[in-house]
Amino acid sequence: MRLFGLQKIGYYIMEKIIISPSILSADFANLERDIKKVETNGADWIHVDVMDGHFVPNITIGIPVVKSIKKVTNLPLDVHLMIENPQKYVEDFAKAGADIITFHYEAVEKEEILNLIKKIKSLNVKAGLSIKPKTNPDDILEFLPELDLVLIMTVEPGFGGQEFMYDCAEKIKTLKENSDPNLYIQVDGGINEKTAKICKDFGANALVAGNYIYKSQNIKQAIESLRN
Repeated sequence: MRLFGLQKIGYYIMEKIIISPSILSADFANLERDIKKVETNGADWIHVDVMDGHFVPNITIGIPVVKSIKKVTNLPLDVHLMIENPQKYVEDFAKAGADIITFHYEAVEKEEILNLIKKIKSLNVKAGLSIKPKTNPDDILEFLPELDLVLIMTVEPGFGGQEFMYDCAEKIKTLKENSDPNLYIQVDGGINEKTAKICKDFGANALVAGNYIYKSQNIKQAIESLRN
């Protein structure tokens, strides 16, 4: 199943905008049901927000839940680590079934970032790097050739339902101009039909959305409105 997920990632890269619904907005008492809702209505990946209560002021899910989710979906698991010391946990998340592991630039000493990217890729997992709203995109340009994905936060990480920060979306252009066309430039935070268009116009090719999808009366329509 891991291989299928990675082939699928590669297949879609030039075909369409990737939509990765965030299960942070799902009903955790009915997580399998809500994952199936987006899987059967056009989602490409499942976005899993992992928070530790230290790097961000919230605690969400961990390795056992990722392992359980892997059993109930055929979609790639897009795991976003909003945690301190991610280098301690990437191997366990890979074993649990993560297809993509994204860690934060701000959570790791700069001289350790390249080694962590290589470690993730050695686990047969795609490697992503995320930046918070106050981080300058120029700070991560040197890592782009080694990455599969860059995640730009357009809200302060930690909670869903926040308002989109337009100035953060402008970072997409810098990354697009300095990266290989096969790099996924993903955006997370306040994504809806209008803000998705802003991000795509700047060059984003992967979008994370939680409330906009899960609170919609028509999930299929919501997903397609982000993509088209």
